[in-house]
Amino acid sequence: MRIMLITTGLKVGGAEHQVAALARAFLALGHAVSILSLSPGREIDLPFEAHVVELNMSKTPAGMIRALWQARAQVKTWQPDVIHAHMVHANLFARVLTRIVPCPPLVCTAHSFREGGTIRMLAYRLTDRWTDLTTHVSIDGRKGMINAGGVPEERIVVMPNGIDANRFRPDSELRQATRKQLGISPDTWLVLNVGRLAPEKSQDLLIRGFAQLEPPMSTHLVIAGGGALHQTLMMQIAALGQASRITLLGQRDDIPALLNAADAFVLSSSIEGLPMVLVEALACGCPVVSTDAPGVAEVLSGQGTIVPRGDANALASALFLAAREGRGSPDQEATRRNHVVTAFSLDTVAQHWLKLYTGLTLRRALPH
Repeated sequence: MRIMLITTGLKVGGAEHQVAALARAFLALGHAVSILSLSPGREIDLPFEAHVVELNMSKTPAGMIRALWQARAQVKTWQPDVIHAHMVHANLFARVLTRIVPCPPLVCTAHSFREGGTIRMLAYRLTDRWTDLTTHVSIDGRKGMINAGGVPEERIVVMPNGIDANRFRPDSELRQATRKQLGISPDTWLVLNVGRLAPEKSQDLLIRGFAQLEPPMSTHLVIAGGGALHQTLMMQIAALGQASRITLLGQRDDIPALLNAADAFVLSSSIEGLPMVLVEALACGCPVVSTDAPGVAEVLSGQGTIVPRGDANALASALFLAAREGRGSPDQEATRRNHVVTAFSLDTVAQHWLKLYTGLTLRRALPH
């Protein structure tokens, strides 16, 4: 099968990493993959076998028309069997693309709980008939789009993201090496947060909650990720006198190592789609504390502690209890891992997508 993936961009982000992961999975299964990115620049690794085109679309009408004509040429030349768009801008772009060139079945995937406000939901609704199916990565997100009027209930299904279970797994040697590299002593309880330094990730709340874990507990918080709030969070850490206990690591590409080094993972977000970092944490056997952001309960399903969003005191209490319990036994690690690998392994998810693609292709071929 020839699969064309259209994405808003190829910068660091959960949806972008999922596009790359699906491309690798499809290629490994013997399928051909083309990736069209609307925006310029690439911060994630893509498989070299994939045919990659950056459309460099600007926000001007002329730039959008130019990008559509480039994409039109790619569809005519590459001749995909299915087109799969990811994220709101790429979804709407791909729908318009079907108006200017004959296209195979089109699938549009929404990754965020909030795909946008009234205007975007209106755009989704008005262009719904130009796509064969809309999917969302979480149950909460699907309900949100239906309630916002973006898509009819019968025209959207849930298809979760997947992870490479071989990359995210418990590794005791990696744990020791990474803790040594981070300068974390064996008796220090290390808690990890991974995410963009952005308002919706609420790391300011996490910092306030963690600061309540006072000595004699030997604790340390590391936050991996870059973003616009880096300086603001650094100032908050200094103001709270936590510079020796909280470290902003910046952007990292060794998340499996960090998850193994950690004694607990904490998610403080107010908004999520399907928080794959929780899947990755559990796959590494790491205990989890999280706010009740959309998609969290769906992932954890009892394998973690959930507290209300926006409540620093509740987050602090949950972290205190997690510190007392520690990382747990090998059996507990295995239980966490097995819980998510069955539902969220990349191989399983890729097979689900291929089955869906095939079904849509066959349906298109039937006489009307």
